[in-house]
Amino acid sequence: MRSGRGRLGRRRDQTVALGWLVVVWILLWGDINWANLAGGLLVGGAVLLFFPLPAVSFGGRLRPGALLVFAARFGVELVSASLHIARIAVQPGYRPRGAIIAVQLRVSTDLNLALTAEAVSLVPGTLILEVDRDSGTLYLHVLDTHRPTDLDVARERTLSVERRIVRAVGSTAELRRLETDQSERGTRP
Repeated sequence: MRSGRGRLGRRRDQTVALGWLVVVWILLWGDINWANLAGGLLVGGAVLLFFPLPAVSFGGRLRPGALLVFAARFGVELVSASLHIARIAVQPGYRPRGAIIAVQLRVSTDLNLALTAEAVSLVPGTLILEVDRDSGTLYLHVLDTHRPTDLDVARERTLSVERRIVRAVGSTAELRRLETDQSERGTRP
């Protein structure tokens, strides 16, 4: 009976993926009509048939309150970083220094790596250069670093993003792993 649920879940995931592919197809064409809908279904079906994606397991739980906290903090960081980059761009004679840092995440699941990398990379001034899936490490290029403390701030900012993501969509075991790591390091949540 367990394998039946697995197939049902896989079919559901494929149906959702097909739906999103059809939406993207229609957005690319810029017109909603029956021909674009049929074309989107054909192209989306072909993509899913010939380029199947590996199943991504989601053992977490969606927590709406924590998701709102993540979204609010992400918005604040996005505006703050954009203003900082704008200041750098218009400041005459200022030469920002960049650095490449490695940040080892505490929860190294594929989903957490992907979500954290995307959230960090969307904020201006940081760019993901590489993800080491085996060790759960993100390699980032960070803009405007002049002191070693700037590197520590960038690392802690990345770990804070990970913490908010795990609190929003992580499993109970992943939350425990974060709390254990914080108590060992003596940091605040």
